[in-house]
Amino acid sequence: MEKVTVNFTLNGERQSITVNPNLTLLEVIRDIFELTGTKEGCGHGECGACTVLLNGKAVNSCLVLISQVEGKEVTTIEGLSKDGSVDPLQASFIEAGAIQCGYCTPGMIMSAKSLLLENSNPSVEEIKTAISGNLCRCTGYAKIIKAIQLAARNVKAGEAGGEV
Repeated sequence: MEKVTVNFTLNGERQSITVNPNLTLLEVIRDIFELTGTKEGCGHGECGACTVLLNGKAVNSCLVLISQVEGKEVTTIEGLSKDGSVDPLQASFIEAGAIQCGYCTPGMIMSAKSLLLENSNPSVEEIKTAISGNLCRCTGYAKIIKAIQLAARNVKAGEAGGEV
């Protein structure tokens, strides 16, 4: 199989890689860039553990072929931290106790991030819709919803420079 060169931005840094075109974005993130926060769960787009942002929108990276990210911006959970500090959304998950085993947490946070970038004051129903593609077997979702609401309130109150 002939390799392809793909140019994209990963967590704010320009990248150019030459790879087999049948690799998924998930495989590239984990195996080539060794960013292991993005998890492989089902491998079929059903669980959301591999959720990343592609041009600011939540996508299942296990369903995206690497050639589809040409010229685009990819953000993983690792890309949310700034200068060694966690993102306000990550802090809200910690504060609300929305993490148990932690396996779904990166994908859940990335889905929530996409929502909050689009809608800084979502309703509970909008939050439920945004995270509907992310499965969690531990928390029962109540604390996750609370964490997302907390992050939205904190941004509205002007904490963290107004960024989520």
